[in-house]
Amino acid sequence: MNVAFQTLGCKVNHYESEALMTLFKDAGFEVVDIRAVADVYVINTCTVTNQSDVKSRKAIRQAVQRNPEAVVAVIGCYSQMDPAAIEAIEGVDIIMGTSQRGRLIDLVFRYLRERRRQTLLDDVLHTDKMDELDVTGYEAMTRAYIKIQDGCNAFCSFCIIPFARGRMRSRPIASILQEAQRLIASGYRELVLTGIHTGGYGEDLQDATLDTLLQRLAQYPDLERLRISSLEINQITDHFIEKLLPKAVFAKHLHIPLQSGSDSVLKRMRRRYTVAEYGKVIAKIRTQFPDLAITTDIITGYPEETDAEFQETVATLKSLGFSELHVFPYSRRHGTPAAKVIGQIHGTIKSLRVNTLLSLNETLARTYRQRFIGKHLDVLIETCGDGRCIGHSSEYIRVVVTTNEALENRRILATLIDDNYPLARARLEKTL
Repeated sequence: MNVAFQTLGCKVNHYESEALMTLFKDAGFEVVDIRAVADVYVINTCTVTNQSDVKSRKAIRQAVQRNPEAVVAVIGCYSQMDPAAIEAIEGVDIIMGTSQRGRLIDLVFRYLRERRRQTLLDDVLHTDKMDELDVTGYEAMTRAYIKIQDGCNAFCSFCIIPFARGRMRSRPIASILQEAQRLIASGYRELVLTGIHTGGYGEDLQDATLDTLLQRLAQYPDLERLRISSLEINQITDHFIEKLLPKAVFAKHLHIPLQSGSDSVLKRMRRRYTVAEYGKVIAKIRTQFPDLAITTDIITGYPEETDAEFQETVATLKSLGFSELHVFPYSRRHGTPAAKVIGQIHGTIKSLRVNTLLSLNETLARTYRQRFIGKHLDVLIETCGDGRCIGHSSEYIRVVVTTNEALENRRILATLIDDNYPLARARLEKTL
């Protein structure tokens, strides 16, 4: 039998799909492309916005149409939040939420025996158990992701994810270290720690914190690069800045979500920090690591966001000098406090503000790259072909070098030639 996966949404969803693929392979299944006529389809859904729900439903219907005789399993955040909507789609055979996903294969075989819809949904808001899944490898990838925690206790006013994923639950440190060792032994040169609220790792444990986990991982001699997918500003400790960031294994890049550069908007978002508090930590990092790349997330068009508040955000972004912005128009998500606010921003205004921030992003990205022109970058090559190779530097600058060598999954030293964004040119100096 064969199985096809379609994954929507975040890096955590993709990690979990990879882990499930491993389980299916171990059970004798062949993993095929989602466009194939498969025996089993697994749709791993997202519900972060209303549009995510629409995309998830579309993916489900496409799978049913592709092979009406197939077993169609719908899992993930959308299933957890709105199982009735999934049940209403003809052709869905298995509905599973965001827990006990290791039982998916059992549900597939049970469905094949009984030909009766299978449903597995838990009350994730009231569970303290981490749903552990392991990944042994990634298809055609040079970096490997490790999920270290699930859930979130923040309950920001725009976000549904704590209800879909539950509260903070951390993976035992021994389990993380074992997976890291397997991935390093398999040849992965870069590991990326990921989760729903990654920086909160260990808040629910007595024997581990994020800093202790990073300290342990940094001791592995064969690990060449370690990256953290995201850190909240109030989770960054002095110990992390002074003792961990200086270690050579850590990528010269941090992603620290800001979401808004206006204190009044941050308060409505329930973000629990001010622009000044955020800026103080950034300044502390920059004092020690002036060239470290800091990227961020920004939401614009948040309910009741005034022109003045938007201009505050623009000014904040300019002053903090990020290396790249991830810009999102606010998307109304039913079930969140922000969705109930009367003062929703018109789509036209959102688009104008997004375009302003995208223009600023290019300026910031080019400005950051300019400091490295003529200097060496440590680049991990991801793809090669047609006389060129593309990869990301430790600072997460995406570069292209001209070469006919097969350098996939190799680290190289490259001299940056220009400040092009999103793909800068560099000259290959040597392999590392």
